[in-house]
Amino acid sequence: MKSIHKNIPLALCIVAGLGLVSGCSNLGVKPWERDLLAQPEMEMTADGQDLAFDEHIYFSKEASSGGQGFAGGGCGCN
Repeated sequence: MKSIHKNIPLALCIVAGLGLVSGCSNLGVKPWERDLLAQPEMEMTADGQDLAFDEHIYFSKEASSGGQGFAGGGCGCN
């Protein structure tokens, strides 16, 4: 009975190690899945008007032109 209890931590370590290794086996997007990700429904911004409004607020407050694509602000501290 004592030998079974000694092997339980070893078995748990092996199972946990296999779980960690198998978690990295499916990284990246397959070429045949890219068409689904390129659809307009998959964009991070769902509404173009919301994006334009957010960019307008951003560059108005930062006093820079171009919205989120440009670095720096109006204070000269680039």
